[in-house]
Amino acid sequence: MQVVAVDIGGTHARFAIAEVEGGRVVALSEPMTQKTAEHASLQTAWQAFEAAYGKPLPRAAAISVASPITGDIIRLTNNPWIIRPSLIGERLNADIYTIINDFGAVGHAVAQLPDADFQHLCGPNTALPGEGVTTVCGPGTGLGVAQVLKQNGGYQVLSTEGGHMDFAPLDALEDAMLRRLRKIFTRVSAERIVAGPGIVAIYETLAELEGRPVVSRDDKTIWQEALEGTDSIALAALDRFCLSLGAVAGDLALAHGAKAVVIAGGLGLRIKDKLIRSAFDQRFVAKGRFQSMMAAMPVKLITHPQPGLFGAAAAFAQEHSQ
Repeated sequence: MQVVAVDIGGTHARFAIAEVEGGRVVALSEPMTQKTAEHASLQTAWQAFEAAYGKPLPRAAAISVASPITGDIIRLTNNPWIIRPSLIGERLNADIYTIINDFGAVGHAVAQLPDADFQHLCGPNTALPGEGVTTVCGPGTGLGVAQVLKQNGGYQVLSTEGGHMDFAPLDALEDAMLRRLRKIFTRVSAERIVAGPGIVAIYETLAELEGRPVVSRDDKTIWQEALEGTDSIALAALDRFCLSLGAVAGDLALAHGAKAVVIAGGLGLRIKDKLIRSAFDQRFVAKGRFQSMMAAMPVKLITHPQPGLFGAAAAFAQEHSQ
């Protein structure tokens, strides 16, 4: 059957038509991306997609939302839309629907995508295991975390708030990063460092260490200069970001009892080449007595261009396959 797949973030909402069969996604159309600021609601963005599609949309919806899915009022952190699940059928002309947290959707994508949609980062260059837990974590505006549990030929996805666990510094430089952030936040979580905005605190700490003026700059500028290699401090901040991401990913894998790890998120894909060449792998395995266990764990990067859309459709397919 055909399903309208929607992936709603703070800035953009993406729409596509998915074909699902037997609990799995078998096809996904080219997406249409809309700016949320240009639409009053999900309903008006849905109508714009329908107009572009040129015919009535399928009466089934698979919706991924960058927000916890609790109660009947969903408010997005960086998006003024309010979504009420009980009204989705009426407002979107949908007879059947699934609504899921955005990183839960990524977990479904990890469970269903083929090996070709993953880039090897470190550990054994083998496929993701068919049994047991795979940890999924993704740096973006925040740090998304989920678990995929495969067993008896099926799978379950558990969305978590693991990105909000305490950040654990491992050397003097990370101690300095933590001290800087504690002046702003009472409690410093992992995503204060290992997410897009975290590059600012890393950059400012390194600038101070070098005795340079600490000029206030936004994270987008620092990321651009780091990836272009036009600022040496920004480039060093990117190196440190990769180290910290490796440490946090390893901590999550230990906490989850994982057999593999997948790095997701738009930022993860953006820094793919840097991650492969960085010391991410050294920090990932540096877990004391468990170093050999960590070294035996495959770590992948998801490279599918639309894991949120694919995953929303996969969640729908699993829920309504009965």
